[in-house]
Amino acid sequence: MANCDNGNNIGCADENKTGIEKLAQNDFSRIKNVIAVMSGKGGVGKSSVTSLLASEFNKKGYAVGVLDADITGPSLPKMFGVKGNLVVEDNDSAILPLSSAKGIKVMSLNLMTPREDDPVIWRGPIIAGLVKQFWTEVAWGDLDYLFVDLPPGTGDVPLTVMQSLPLNGLIVVSSPQDLAVMIVSKAIKMARIMNIPILGLVENMSGVVCPHCGEEFPLFGPSRGKEMSESFQIPFIGRLPVDPQLSELCDQGKIEDYDTGLFNNFITERSFQ
Repeated sequence: MANCDNGNNIGCADENKTGIEKLAQNDFSRIKNVIAVMSGKGGVGKSSVTSLLASEFNKKGYAVGVLDADITGPSLPKMFGVKGNLVVEDNDSAILPLSSAKGIKVMSLNLMTPREDDPVIWRGPIIAGLVKQFWTEVAWGDLDYLFVDLPPGTGDVPLTVMQSLPLNGLIVVSSPQDLAVMIVSKAIKMARIMNIPILGLVENMSGVVCPHCGEEFPLFGPSRGKEMSESFQIPFIGRLPVDPQLSELCDQGKIEDYDTGLFNNFITERSFQ
């Protein structure tokens, strides 16, 4: 048995971080950049941030796809209003992702189940294996960016994605609560142990703006995002307030119609090679 007494409190993950070969793209995918979105804690709006990122990049003219790696809690098809049956090319045995109204390619387990509210009662290794299949067996075509929506926590799927997919980096999502800050810190430390660059932090649910007077109320406490970014020496992308319009558009499958402007500088200033 390997000696896991390494002081990192993540079992043997750090010992294996360079020992697993990255999965190659298939013959039907030409993806230039892969960015994962991670929260460490559930309920902070990670999937919303993933969808908004994909939408903003798409509006800038980039070819974009989203891979829903949150297998037991998939929500991206609902947000993008994507429904229908996946098609498998008989000759190539490649799965074709579905496209949103504005052309974002979407792959999720929810597109493979008879009902979108059917539960997924699988063990971790099976779930991690399916995420690999979404990379190796889906015909993504030509993409400038593929955004991977990770499940919360630091378990099998985040570890599989960090070890197996050629990530350009991670975007971390937090919220103002002390509990969220503490748990998201674990995700940041995991990314560093795995040698994955952290491209920035987004603080979601950062206050709510009164529609009548314009005053902002710290619904979940004062903002901690910038402080946290400075503490970990990672870029602070910005704050997303609670907005009923965003929730409404997500429920309607029209998240692409929401304009944040939050990621304009991030898109302009970052250069992914």
